[in-house]
Amino acid sequence: MSETPFAGLIAPEDLLARLGDPRLVILDIRSSIDGGGKAAYEAGHIPGAVHTDYVADGWRAKVGQAPGLLPPLDHLAALVGRLGIKTHDDVVIVPAGVSATDVAAAARIYWTLKTIGHGQQAILDGGFRAWTAVSARPVETGSSPQRTAPPYPVVMQQRLRSTADATLVASRSKLATLVDARSASYFDGREKAPEAARAGHIPGALSRDYAEAFDPATGKLKPRDALVALYGSIPKGPAISYCNTGHTAALNWFVLAELLGREEVALYDGSMTDWTHDPERPVATGAG
Repeated sequence: MSETPFAGLIAPEDLLARLGDPRLVILDIRSSIDGGGKAAYEAGHIPGAVHTDYVADGWRAKVGQAPGLLPPLDHLAALVGRLGIKTHDDVVIVPAGVSATDVAAAARIYWTLKTIGHGQQAILDGGFRAWTAVSARPVETGSSPQRTAPPYPVVMQQRLRSTADATLVASRSKLATLVDARSASYFDGREKAPEAARAGHIPGALSRDYAEAFDPATGKLKPRDALVALYGSIPKGPAISYCNTGHTAALNWFVLAELLGREEVALYDGSMTDWTHDPERPVATGAG
């Protein structure tokens, strides 16, 4: 375990310095989201990295019409253990680094690990794209190593997760700020996710398009000053991040909680695909 807190982002050169550390687990999460997956991993990956497919391995669960809920805890305990993660390990999550969407997948896995009680994880800044930008950094080929551990001893951190009921209370009482991670067309109701019953946003929410945090020229998140400019006007106090399926909202959660140090930030993993299927829950349209 690290002597200093291990969280947020890790630079490629800092990861390079720790290759071979037995207390380090590197998760390569490339999947169909970024056009990769097992084949891309086997064609080249960071030495020692274990592959876990964000889409195929069950990091999210479909319940009813909501495709992005936190899976059952016994499933997560088995999955995390199968990847060889033990309670005192530092975990580095490696997305492809080609789009905001795949970085959001890394943020969702980060949130999941923290929600089940794991305390030390970081996302490789720029992902595999940044790693391979310097030819001197080593790359391995071949299949994923077998690095197993017992089922992870889950200690649920409920404060990191918002439910539909808690989000409804927040919407009505204004005790927490709701932050919508979707693009403007979804927020104002011009577009709708296929699984959602109604278009629009949760009343009182603020719009912060998660993609604005990502720099497509570098594959990295934008510098801190740019992130402060994007998120700094969100009122202080508790906040709930949501989107359509709890995927892109994870990136807003990550920036707010892990990079900008906001306390009391939760992710509503059900998001609009869960929210809109109860006709008693209100939905607003327009710019807000």
